[in-house]
Amino acid sequence: MIQLDNQGLKLTDTHPPCQSACPLHQGCRDYLLAIATGDFDKALAIIKETNPLPFVCGTICAHHCEDDCRRNDVDEPLSIRGLKRFAVEHGKAGMLPPSGDRKLSGKVAVIGAGPAGLTAAFDLARLGADVTVFEREDAAGGAARHYIPLYRLPDEVIDKDIEEIAEQGVKFKYSVELGKDITIESLEKEGYQAILLAMGLPVSRGLNIAGGEGDGVLNALPFLQNVKRKGFKFEGSPTVIVIGGGNVAMDVARSAVRSGAGKVKLACLESADEMPAFPWEIEEAKEDGVEVNPAWGPKAIVRENGKITGLELIECTCVFDDAGRFNPTMNEECKEVLDGDIVIFAIGQGGDPEPVRGEVEIDERGRIVYDPQKMTTSRKGVFSCGEVVTGPGTAVQAMGDGRAAAEAVASYLEGKPFDKAELEEVPVLDKLDSAVGENVEHRERYTIPIMTPEERVRHFKQAELGFDVETAILEARRCLSCGAGAVQDEDLCTNCLSCVRICPYDVPIVNKDGTVTIRYEQCQACGLCLSICPVYAIKFHASYVEEAVDSIEPAVKEVLAHRNGEPAILAITCAYGAFALPEFVQKEWPKNVANVRYPCVSKLDTVDVLKAFELGIDGVVIVGCGETGKFACQYKDVDYWTEKKVGHLGDLLEMLGMGRDRVTYTTLPGEEISRIDEIIAEMAEKLKEPVS
Repeated sequence: MIQLDNQGLKLTDTHPPCQSACPLHQGCRDYLLAIATGDFDKALAIIKETNPLPFVCGTICAHHCEDDCRRNDVDEPLSIRGLKRFAVEHGKAGMLPPSGDRKLSGKVAVIGAGPAGLTAAFDLARLGADVTVFEREDAAGGAARHYIPLYRLPDEVIDKDIEEIAEQGVKFKYSVELGKDITIESLEKEGYQAILLAMGLPVSRGLNIAGGEGDGVLNALPFLQNVKRKGFKFEGSPTVIVIGGGNVAMDVARSAVRSGAGKVKLACLESADEMPAFPWEIEEAKEDGVEVNPAWGPKAIVRENGKITGLELIECTCVFDDAGRFNPTMNEECKEVLDGDIVIFAIGQGGDPEPVRGEVEIDERGRIVYDPQKMTTSRKGVFSCGEVVTGPGTAVQAMGDGRAAAEAVASYLEGKPFDKAELEEVPVLDKLDSAVGENVEHRERYTIPIMTPEERVRHFKQAELGFDVETAILEARRCLSCGAGAVQDEDLCTNCLSCVRICPYDVPIVNKDGTVTIRYEQCQACGLCLSICPVYAIKFHASYVEEAVDSIEPAVKEVLAHRNGEPAILAITCAYGAFALPEFVQKEWPKNVANVRYPCVSKLDTVDVLKAFELGIDGVVIVGCGETGKFACQYKDVDYWTEKKVGHLGDLLEMLGMGRDRVTYTTLPGEEISRIDEIIAEMAEKLKEPVS
């Protein structure tokens, strides 16, 4: 979808694929840029604009964004989830006040303090509603709090998010269970005008197979909760058999390892390629010592004198039928027995209809009757969201559904109709052109550091260690800035082909009629075309270039006011790489030196440097990343064209009688960044010399 701004520039309201894939539509590109340029506070502020659970998501999010990252078309996706965690651990930013004039009035009850309910409560409270969350457990967080193991999600991580949600005005009432302590009717009598059911899937499913009755058979959720909350430990190092191939099964198996099992074996119907658990969860389970047996279904639990001795398995040749329905095909002639002492079912979760039975309509399968477009139940003013109505999914998907439910409730309180289908879905950028992708430099993905298996299986401490500052900056720099780059003013464009000649990624193309089209959706945001265009028909969709330009004048005026008789120098540096490290970002400059950081000096315009001289600066030092070392510039041809620009600047200054040595360009590998003081000092000494 294309639109023109008031200057005639062709703009787009499309999202980068990472942002579109996120159920919360997080501005991934923008907070990655902030990390890559060393502004961790800004990164966290951007995250908190759309995410009420940033600490939780930074720790356990399924990162759907990474699946659609266009870096996949070059090498590997960004470690977006790991960088989110880095931002929440290193940034300092609170929740910004709500924007807009919309103001709700009304009393809302949210039943369930899981990701869906918390997101809905957060959004409604920020719109002005009086929101109370009722939770049957003694703390908020839902499945994330009570079932996800501590080695993946420590309690203090959840606590930070709950504290900030409470600061938005959301009230919490714990150990209050719907159907026992409260009812929908009683809440209505208390004046709640809208009630949102977000109870999740609290019931563990088992199987009715031979030998299933008796000691030694456990279900996933009670087991995980006992381990997490009561420190459950096995006695006698038993062999534990886990049935299931999803993420919960992996949590069960890995928790069993840490809880004293002598051996853990996992069996599931799906083949190795079909297992529903995330690939990294399966791999880490194997690293933890879990034996994985795919394509086997449970036939019977084998007992001797009432004690479990194993699990009889039957080969599963196909899990789904031709119509895609779950309908396993078993090979009765192929069986085997897994030896073991304890069996834990981890084959799925279900909702519990009993708390609302008789108050809202329940179908024959025990599910809440629900309109997915209006997010309503059969009872006026009662809504539902999250896994209790959508079925199993990820935490962030439940959060996205909670956000939609908040809009449904808000519309109801305002007396307006609501249709989920009408919620704005911003179009997504096209795929990266393979020819463009071939021109992008390959850079290895930095994976999130994690404890060794030998160490992590000994305890429930958080296994993932998180990025350090340098690694986070380098990883964030891999972002392609999709959709942030060049946009073209077709009314100004003279089709001179300058952009075609300079672009190292072949983004601008020449049409059959001789006109030029800059394919904004393919632009790599290097910025080389910005200042080469003779009629300034190219601008950047993102604002960061303008922000850098706008910072020159105040920086120059500040240094001119405090230089104490010393030559006034403007240091224009890259904002990426080593220039994003805290020691540079927080550097104390001499009073006669001003620093303006550009997101790559490739975006520098000679006109803006001349403006600094017009304002009275004595000299300008331009410093880039260079083409070597781990902090090397990821854009092509930057040194070549920047040297050309600076040479042209020198010619202009010479013509003006100021001397070409008043401007200089150099590159500094990351390990040599401290030499910038030496370079500036050399410039200052030159400026003190009398003009011959």
